[in-house]
Amino acid sequence: MQNIRLSLMPFESLTFAMLSDPGRVRRRNEDACAGDALHGVFVVCDGVGGAAGGEVASRLAADSYLAHMIEMRRAGVSPEVAVHNGVEYANRLVHRQSSQAAALRGMATTLVALYFEPRSTDAVVPSGVWLANVGDSRCYRLRNNELEQLTLDHSVVEEQVRAGEMTREQADRSPIRNVITRAVGSESKVLADVQRIDVRPGDMYLLASDGLMRELANPQIASILAGAVPDPADGTEDADQPVSNALLIRAVEELIASANRNGGGDNITCLLVETV
Repeated sequence: MQNIRLSLMPFESLTFAMLSDPGRVRRRNEDACAGDALHGVFVVCDGVGGAAGGEVASRLAADSYLAHMIEMRRAGVSPEVAVHNGVEYANRLVHRQSSQAAALRGMATTLVALYFEPRSTDAVVPSGVWLANVGDSRCYRLRNNELEQLTLDHSVVEEQVRAGEMTREQADRSPIRNVITRAVGSESKVLADVQRIDVRPGDMYLLASDGLMRELANPQIASILAGAVPDPADGTEDADQPVSNALLIRAVEELIASANRNGGGDNITCLLVETV
């Protein structure tokens, strides 16, 4: 396993952990994740492309998006404008490198990202979070032990489900369920879904590549995340306080371990953020 990172610094109210694993079948990990709790920015990417193209695309997109969003935060750019600019910036860099290097031609990546918004210019508590997604990597929110998918996949099967041409169960079993209709870097321009979501104390947000969802159903994901919520009955945690480092690490490790036990047919990346 790779990329365990933690922070307790942000806004004084965000805690996160992230972990990426190649799975049990793929030799190369084409997923990437990045986070900066101080600036409230988190991103997961799942690359596609021949040779090393997928891992180059995902790493470039994740790193460039994170860096650009930190610059936007420091410059005081409005969150909505910053999020759109961040996706466009990552798209431009990936598309340019794909066009310039023959070995990387055609590379692209999904992207799902969170950008937390403070209550005021000097506040350290988020009032909302901006969510951007391109492709089929997802964002979930656990609130009051109920799991909700906040993103819609940009995929062929999702379009067929929404058109009534396929059931959700058929989509989950479809051999083309990994064919996406939008990606960062595949064209000179990209259209991201961007939305603002309210934030409440105790919310838990999960960014994940599709290697997780292929192996775990939503109830399984919800059960693992619920296990990371402090239980005040044991006397070790206050339910009104942030999830401890150990609980967050345990949750991302268990998500990936469970996906690998169920087959691990693709790379698996999970980034978990908890709010106060």
